[in-house]
Amino acid sequence: MSQKKSYGLLEGKRGIIFGPLDESSIGWQIALAAHHEGAKLAISNVAIALRVGKVRELAELCGNAPVIQCDATNNEEIEAAFTTVKEELGPIDFIVHSIGMSQNIRKGLPYNDLNYDWYLRTLDVSAISLHRILTYAIKTEALNDGASVVAMTYIAAQRNFSSYSDMGDAKSLLESIARSYGPRLAQRGIRINTVSQSPTYTRAGSGIENFDKMYDYADHVSPLGNASAEECGDFVVTLLSDLTRKVTMQNLYHDGGYSSMGTTIPMLHLFHSALHTPEMAQTAGIAPLPNIEE
Repeated sequence: MSQKKSYGLLEGKRGIIFGPLDESSIGWQIALAAHHEGAKLAISNVAIALRVGKVRELAELCGNAPVIQCDATNNEEIEAAFTTVKEELGPIDFIVHSIGMSQNIRKGLPYNDLNYDWYLRTLDVSAISLHRILTYAIKTEALNDGASVVAMTYIAAQRNFSSYSDMGDAKSLLESIARSYGPRLAQRGIRINTVSQSPTYTRAGSGIENFDKMYDYADHVSPLGNASAEECGDFVVTLLSDLTRKVTMQNLYHDGGYSSMGTTIPMLHLFHSALHTPEMAQTAGIAPLPNIEE
């Protein structure tokens, strides 16, 4: 990161990033990119993440950034977190929400047989936490006029990815919260956007069934290939900067063009070949087609 050119896009800006865990985390790469562009920031995660993750290592890489323990589903902890941020940095100019978790996915439960207590927990951790964070950022007067809020999402909010299970519902709710809060934040010139990132090998993402296949498929369909977590960090920095001060309530795809694609000729050839190869078709769980001379 230090060898990259800095444009000073976030010079003089202060913010907090919720959710970084380790080097694979998208939030981790956003924090590095924001620091590289001149921001002073705080880093927040739950207690267990501070114990098992590398959050304090990230804090050192970001100029000894304050590390704030906070469960983003707990109102009192969120309020305390923003009080601490104001004490450490003063009022802030950006918030990044990079939080997601599903016990149903971790335990391999199918969507039509979810544990509903875990389902509600998925929605609370992965989506409603954004509403809580925004509410208490405003109540504590921690957020400056003209600030920027970015939350990470995935295309499964709009399309069905069966193995993404209840996280697809959570991402749909997350994006809806961003739209619903948008006009209210805009009264103070504050903007809010969601970024729909390519499949990324984070610790959470890697736990999704068939994630490797999702990743490879997206990489081959996307004209530019999958976007990395580091590239996502660079993109998010532009949304936190003053260059995008009239961009709000948008779901912005950072996915190498995947979201605008149907398929590609190579993928059609591959699928056609698989359909006519019994062993490959059976492995994929579909009925093979009889060989027809063309």
